[in-house]
Parts: sequence; C-alpha cells; structure tokens
Amino acid sequence: MKPFETSCYSLLLLPLLASSAWSASPVESAVERVAREHLNRYAESIGWVEPQLKLKLSTGNLGGCPDGAHIETIDVRQPSRMRFAAMCNGEKRTVVVRATIAADVVVFAHDQRAGVPIDAAALKLERRDVTATPGAVANIDDVAGKTSRRAMRAGQLADRRWLNESVLVKRNSKVTIVARNAGVEVHVAAEAMQSGKRGEVISVKNSTNGAVIRARVIGPDAVEPLEIPSGTTR
Repeated sequence: MKPFETSCYSLLLLPLLASSAWSASPVESAVERVAREHLNRYAESIGWVEPQLKLKLSTGNLGGCPDGAHIETIDVRQPSRMRFAAMCNGEKRTVVVRATIAADVVVFAHDQRAGVPIDAAALKLERRDVTATPGAVANIDDVAGKTSRRAMRAGQLADRRWLNESVLVKRNSKVTIVARNAGVEVHVAAEAMQSGKRGEVISVKNSTNGAVIRARVIGPDAVEPLEIPSGTTR
C-alpha cells in the first residue's frame, strides 16, 4: 500500500476507533444499574440461578442530564420493556430499557401426555431465553411427580402455569408408612382413608393394629407420620 493510500485508510478508521471507544454517560450507567438490580431481584424471586442479562437503553433524550441525576422507576412489569425516568434540571425524561434474560431451566426431554405424572428422567436443564416466561422452573425436583394440564412436546419449557400436583395416594389404597427415628427407618403397611397430593396431610389406618394416624404424603403410596407412633414395628 502506498503512503498516500495508507494515510487515507487511517483517516477512514478514525471514526470507527472513536465509536468503539465510546462509553455510557454516568446517567446512562445509573439507569442500567437500577434496571439490573431490579432484574436480579426479579430472577431471584422466581428461583432462576445465575441469570444472564442483556440490556438495551433508549438514551436519546438524556442529553444534558447532569451526573448524579435521580433515577425513578416507572414501570418494570415487563422485562422486555421497562420504563425509568431521569430528573434532568427539573425535567423528568423517560428512558425505555429493553432486557432479555437467559437462565438454566427445566425442559421436557420427551413428549409428555396431559394428566400423566411427570418422570424426572423425562426432564433436563437447558439455558433458555425466559424473558417472556416467568413461570419457567429452575429445579427438576419441582416438576417431577406433577402432571401437566396440557400435552407437552420435547423441547418445551416446563411452565408453572400448566403444572398440577398429582394425586400420589388414593383413598382406600394400600400405602406404606415410612417412619424415621434416630437413623432407623421403619416401614408399616397401612390403608389410606383419604386421597392426597405431595405434602398434604391425610388419615391412614395401620393394617397391623387398626390405629388411625395423621400422616404426610411423601411419594406414590407412601406417607410419613406427623408423630412417631409408640410401639411401631417393622
């Protein structure tokens, strides 16, 4: 390349270099900080771990705003379009922040029929865009054992909106009382006097001595006593 051509090429590069060296103003940085703090709290409240945030600010109307301008939150209901305001010389100027959120969430690895208890083996974790899916679940254990109110296809997100607790114990069915005490686990045959979902407390009748106790449903046809009954045998 000739010297003249080199000089012209360098001049053409100057605007690009200046653009790459641009940095956000203190007011823009303040708006972004407030938006990120809100999004991190939002993700934490849902249970998303290590969310990846990308923000885009419309900052065309922040010219002349002094450093340290007060930032006010206007509307943050939708991460894809949040509104903040910066007080600039007594004037409130609106700033729109558009965000995307990615997180590791539960996805169906196989097609799932509606109303059928979901097996943990049918689930997996994947990093997905969850900006518009606040019901996305981050823990497989929070989905396994539940049922879906609609059929789900492989690759779809597990969404709390469609999940129901499944009935794990049916009335009059045979169940196992699982009693744990001082490191010892005892299993006792019983009969369920009520139906129950995971975590619900129902009445069960000991098949050996006929005693009726209150027990919490812990799994399919399995309960644990609220109190360890005296004289419990294996």
